[in-house]
Amino acid sequence: MKITHRYLVEGLVFTSYVLFAMAWVGGTASMNNIMASMHIESLASASFISGAVTLAKIVGTFSAAYVAVKFGIKYAFLLAALLIVVGIVTPLATSYELLLVSRFLMGLGGAFMIVYFNPIVMLWFAPEDRPVVNGLNAVAFNVGTAIILWGMTSINSLTGSWQNSLVLFSGASLILAIVWLLVKFDAPQSANNASGVEPAIYGYLEGLKDTFNWAYAFTYSGLLSFYICLFTFYPQAGISQSKWVIGFGIVGTIAGMLYSRKNPLRLPILRLSGLIIFITVLGLSFSTEPWLQITCAIILGFFIFFPVTALVSIPHELPDMTGQKITVVFSLFWSISYLVSTIVLWVFGKLVDLNDGSYVSSFVMITILSGTVFVGSYFLPETGKPKELT
Repeated sequence: MKITHRYLVEGLVFTSYVLFAMAWVGGTASMNNIMASMHIESLASASFISGAVTLAKIVGTFSAAYVAVKFGIKYAFLLAALLIVVGIVTPLATSYELLLVSRFLMGLGGAFMIVYFNPIVMLWFAPEDRPVVNGLNAVAFNVGTAIILWGMTSINSLTGSWQNSLVLFSGASLILAIVWLLVKFDAPQSANNASGVEPAIYGYLEGLKDTFNWAYAFTYSGLLSFYICLFTFYPQAGISQSKWVIGFGIVGTIAGMLYSRKNPLRLPILRLSGLIIFITVLGLSFSTEPWLQITCAIILGFFIFFPVTALVSIPHELPDMTGQKITVVFSLFWSISYLVSTIVLWVFGKLVDLNDGSYVSSFVMITILSGTVFVGSYFLPETGKPKELT
């Protein structure tokens, strides 16, 4: 039996990443239990796990295009799925080193997979369908995260323990990886490349010389930096409204999917959302009123994800785009964004240390950086075609 229906393929892609998010965030949520089970009390050891995970994201997203060229998209995605399954070692690890390796390889698989969304969408879906599918893939991690944030306790009750829950997530990922082998990958041709013949090779060197890729990564890097700081440092600063950002992020993504399907212009939604993001980050970071912080978190969660469908759709709509080229574009997009956010995360913490525990300077920095969506939109091309009046 072969899987040839595009929505079944998308279902596998979407669910695979939801399960990755559940295993990833579930492992993070259970980290205190994991460390306690191995009698590890060092905060430095815990932070090293986070550092290894970040390294996996940078290395994985940067090398994803090479792996895709080497093995083809089908088997590159399979490799990503199998690396995610390695997360099954996390709840079973008997040593710190084994835990570290399992988290690194799992993060590597997730980094590969997020890059491969785009060539898969380009291959299997017509241009008019891609905004919705791109938006759906963009919300996959939030769906998995939301399930864990609101349901991990219930899931643990059903399975009997947090270890059983994490094993269950990895087991489900393995089943999907096996089913992925049934996907027939020589069927649909991209509408952008109907002849089936790839144009001139677009590799890493060409990608690094392309100013679009730098502008594209810049647009998102500040927002990604804020998003990571939000969950890493804001609770320590006494701002615990992050769950509102996650919840309304799902709502914002769905709204963005619907909006982008009816309104093909990409830059106006980026500029509007970018401006609102900057204002609400300002309110969340510096307001002393709890009700205003919650309001800003709700609006912020919506508008962080509202423009994602439009943002992700831009490379798909560039002229002469191919599956090979778009893999390189998103490989550079994610690796540059994660590299910037890693540096920003370190600077954020350093500023707090230098200011004797005060978060003011750090909040000023991250608020300014959250404006890259607005600023970056003026360096990106408008790829959407305005609808003709009838």
